[in-house]
Amino acid sequence: MADYQPSLLSNQDLKAAEVSWAYNRSTHQQAALTASELTTWKQRIHAFQQTVKTHAGAAQGSLFGDNAPAPADDIEPFTLPQRNAEFWREQFTDAGNAALYFVVDHEADLLLYVGETVKANQRWKGTHDCKRYILNYVSAHRTANLPVQVNIGFWPYAPEARKARQSLESELIRKWRSPFNKENWRQWATPFIGQAET
Repeated sequence: MADYQPSLLSNQDLKAAEVSWAYNRSTHQQAALTASELTTWKQRIHAFQQTVKTHAGAAQGSLFGDNAPAPADDIEPFTLPQRNAEFWREQFTDAGNAALYFVVDHEADLLLYVGETVKANQRWKGTHDCKRYILNYVSAHRTANLPVQVNIGFWPYAPEARKARQSLESELIRKWRSPFNKENWRQWATPFIGQAET
């Protein structure tokens, strides 16, 4: 199969082809991970995140203040309604509200990325490095013939105030040690961050 050649497409065609190319291509820009390497990498993160889940499950939630900012222990990323990772291509009637969002591989029960936004429906319409990480991650699974199901869940009760929202985001990144967040790249030796394509 010939390598993907973005220069052959117009900017409009390139945007439309970006996802289908990454999800269906049989070669990988970086050195391909073996199925064993990919599985081992995911198992390390899964083991850690399972201890976080077990510990967080023991904490009692609040009965009041559904719209108040919650501490990190009250947010369960794995139970949020799932949206396809390509949600940003949908047509929205509004910009959306402030939110925290979580990129999860539901096939492996892994929290991959934690983010925050002031406008949930517009956050990924432009350039976002995590899009590339997801594409590389999915491509690695396709190449290794492993199942993968990456989705995004939004927690719509994030503080409107930017500093408070970012503080909660940082707390969640530290808590879950999500491998696509740059704060955790060294810990997990995250292999999917590669360079942006030109």
